[in-house]
Amino acid sequence: MQNTLLGDMTATLIYAVLGTAIFIAVIFLIETITKFSIKKQVVEDGNIAVAIVLAAVIASLGMIISSAIH
Repeated sequence: MQNTLLGDMTATLIYAVLGTAIFIAVIFLIETITKFSIKKQVVEDGNIAVAIVLAAVIASLGMIISSAIH
């Protein structure tokens, strides 16, 4: 039982680190593809449309990573 639990915890940790790395890479990719700073648009200018698009990207990426785990 312990072997299985340790294996499951290791796999979960690997997926969490890998998912976080992919998430950060996608955010940097989006930042370089767009011709404007996403952080400036959302935080300083209060552009809600950009925030909604970014939230959709984050949610869809989370769904993809979640389905890869299961």
